[in-house]
Amino acid sequence: MSEKEMVEVVQQAVRDMGVDDTLVAAGQFSPRGHSGGAFAGGMIGSEVGGAFGDVGDAVGLAGGFIAGAHAADAASGLPAYMLVGVSATTVYGFEGRSRRKEPSTLIFQVPRAGLTVKVHQRVNVRVLELIEESSGSRIELEGGRVPVTHAKDVIKELEG
Repeated sequence: MSEKEMVEVVQQAVRDMGVDDTLVAAGQFSPRGHSGGAFAGGMIGSEVGGAFGDVGDAVGLAGGFIAGAHAADAASGLPAYMLVGVSATTVYGFEGRSRRKEPSTLIFQVPRAGLTVKVHQRVNVRVLELIEESSGSRIELEGGRVPVTHAKDVIKELEG
């Protein structure tokens, strides 16, 4: 899916809220720790399942991977998959697994004024921190390095 198409999908969700704003970037994110939780869960599941042979190892790896990601997501208080849209004035976060469908529920809407953006490069993800300067409250997300997520486009716009 092209960046333009993803922006249009999230733009429609903003319009449906009754907000007159124009998005300049959109991308897919997960809560910070999603991929690390999945990795750790997979390792533990594989180890436990390995006691039951190769099939147990494979089942344990898959089950642990899923359980680890779910545990990290639950601890964050955010949905596992979000579409984040950025306008000149606001950052919008919607619950949404599909990059092709209009996202459902608005999770956050924060003004860019007074927002500090920090990015940390990790092996397979980029961590994006949105920090409200006045209160210090944070939204911590991770975006995949795979180009189809367009997380890099959102980060570039926010850092720009």
